[in-house]
Amino acid sequence: MRIDCPLCGCRDSREFHYRGTGKLMERPAADAGAEAFHDYIYMRENPAGVNCELWFHEMGCRAWLLVERDVSSHEFLSVRLAESVTRGKQ
Repeated sequence: MRIDCPLCGCRDSREFHYRGTGKLMERPAADAGAEAFHDYIYMRENPAGVNCELWFHEMGCRAWLLVERDVSSHEFLSVRLAESVTRGKQ
């Protein structure tokens, strides 16, 4: 698989590490309470089809990427720098 890093260009996927769902960008407010943080940490959906994911370019520019990927076909549909995404609005 190849991932098109916005900073480095098209690279082998072995340079990257999957770090979890893109929902991690939607961290609850500090005063949200224990239940909100429990859901944030432990409750994950795992749907077939297109998912929003966080990837880290460990062997390259070390950027965090927000990736839209079809987990059924492993096709990467879009790749954006996570820092350029407004939290909670993917």
